[in-house]
Amino acid sequence: MSETATSGARLPVGVIGLGDIAQKAYLPVLTTLPGLDLRLMTRDRAKLDRLADGHRIDPAHRFTDLGELIGSGIRAAFVHAATDQHVPIVEQLLTAGVDVYVDKPLDHTLDGARRLVTLADRTGCSLAVGFNRRHAPGYAQAKERPRDLIVLQKNREGLPEAARTLVYDDFIHVVDTLRFLAPGEIDHVDVRSRTRDGLVEHLVLTLAGDGFTALGIMNRLSGSTEEILEVSGADSKREVHNLAEVIDHRGQPTVRRRGDWVPVARQRGIEQVLLAFLDAVRAGKTLDAHDALRTHELCELIVERIESA
Repeated sequence: MSETATSGARLPVGVIGLGDIAQKAYLPVLTTLPGLDLRLMTRDRAKLDRLADGHRIDPAHRFTDLGELIGSGIRAAFVHAATDQHVPIVEQLLTAGVDVYVDKPLDHTLDGARRLVTLADRTGCSLAVGFNRRHAPGYAQAKERPRDLIVLQKNREGLPEAARTLVYDDFIHVVDTLRFLAPGEIDHVDVRSRTRDGLVEHLVLTLAGDGFTALGIMNRLSGSTEEILEVSGADSKREVHNLAEVIDHRGQPTVRRRGDWVPVARQRGIEQVLLAFLDAVRAGKTLDAHDALRTHELCELIVERIESA
């Protein structure tokens, strides 16, 4: 478990896995934050040195072995490795008393996700899951609006996929965002999908409770890659297009676009969720992943219904 950071001390933080998500979303933010002592880890030495050189990371803080990274004294870690490596990596970190932030999903199986949450509880370490849309300004502000009806579409072009991979790797964002925005307890779940040759072409999730309905839609043959959120109620509606453009409808629509100088990581909530984790580590506050686990439980239910249809 993390101790409260000494005032003015640099926080030793590991970044594990240096693929696209780490390169595009996390390293550009982490490497500009004051007070961090970053240490990078990947098994690919050439990639490690190339990226570490680009971000001016000390050669002594470059690792190809997880045990050596942990042994260097990290207090927290960001895990951006492939999903099938999440369980063994996160287990080793939590067992060593390291607070962990991990990309979604925790695992492609509910059993794997439960193992990690149970271990985090047992060790008293933080386990945070990267559901950045909860922190994206357009979505976070939508929670302040009337939400009798919520509709979230996350579509792709020419990308039908097996149910488990589609749901846990991509549709999980839709599931978690609908749960986040739902204004009450969910007591009804309905799943409809179209599958051809073992691949899901489209999927529609309905969540409902007292006075509200939430629809999650994913079309993998939509002809376009897009994400559109609509929340409506009390004779008003807000739309958020691709996490960047906000349109309010109350009489005449008004459009508000992302400022030219607003970083993409901030617009997508990545900067905010990252900072929330680091602030908790510094304050000695333990973050648990039980709410994230409920999203994984709902994903498992969706997979079961698709595969049994």
